[in-house]
Amino acid sequence: MSSETVLTVRLVRSFEHRNFKSVVFRGVNLDQKVEQFIGFVKKDASTREGLPPPFKRFDYDTMKIIHQAHGAKTNELVMSLEDDEKLILHNGLDLRACGVANETELAFFKMSDYEKFKANPQTVW
Repeated sequence: MSSETVLTVRLVRSFEHRNFKSVVFRGVNLDQKVEQFIGFVKKDASTREGLPPPFKRFDYDTMKIIHQAHGAKTNELVMSLEDDEKLILHNGLDLRACGVANETELAFFKMSDYEKFKANPQTVW
């Protein structure tokens, strides 16, 4: 069944500038630990064709569920600032235990940037 799992990861470079790129991963094993998947995505992003260099070298460290298949989507353009306790993936748990399922969309970002933006959620054009 895990060979059918598709996850979309939104690489978030800047919340203020709404600067992100989405990358699709197929055949993801939901029984792997969060930190294993984070390492895999970081390695993949660093070598992925067509991804601009700033996205390849960014210091991502946190994943959060943005959207799940057949669920309501957020109105936020990058990701919701709500429900961090429930939606941020925690090291030591497997993806499935964190609520990740087939066709889940995840944000991958730098926690310090997110906390700064959350304290003052202003976007810049």
